[in-house]
Amino acid sequence: MNSRTTVVGVAVSAIGAALLLTGCGGTTAEAGPSASSTVAPAATTPSAPAPGTLTPSIIGQAEKHHAAVLARALTGTTVDEKQWIVLNQATGEPVERAAHIHRIVGLTQWTPAEVESALNALLDKGLLANTPHGRLEPTTAGMAVVGKVRTESGAIVAAAYSAVAPEDLAVAARVLATITTRMAEQLASG
Repeated sequence: MNSRTTVVGVAVSAIGAALLLTGCGGTTAEAGPSASSTVAPAATTPSAPAPGTLTPSIIGQAEKHHAAVLARALTGTTVDEKQWIVLNQATGEPVERAAHIHRIVGLTQWTPAEVESALNALLDKGLLANTPHGRLEPTTAGMAVVGKVRTESGAIVAAAYSAVAPEDLAVAARVLATITTRMAEQLASG
């Protein structure tokens, strides 16, 4: 596999990993299709893309692998993927509820109602709490879940990303950020 293909394969993983795991992660384009993949073939033009070209299929494969890593790390918790993202993104400084919901909607393209439902489930489970100042923050139990998931997923993520040079990862991040921004603009324009 050439260097450009490696960059592209790792690039497709960066955004999903940031949301799903610990802020980093990845797989290479050589991973092959997931047995449970439902991603349609990527060709959207009359000609097939050149080998080593970034396609929706490659992005889908990487996302499926990241989801599998996350599912494994979430085993034994009471948290699903949506709840994980809402919880993980609430670590750090306490956050205002509406701002947190708005941020998650922007990151994921979920509806506000879906994010609100996940947030309420976390509050009900005692993994998030309201501060006296009306903000959200993880509880001790919530931080224990965050620690478990980050630790268990981090080993797999670190092994995958260590196979790629840091400068290639930087290129991959820029490529995916540009693609994501353009897609978000298209989705917003209807």
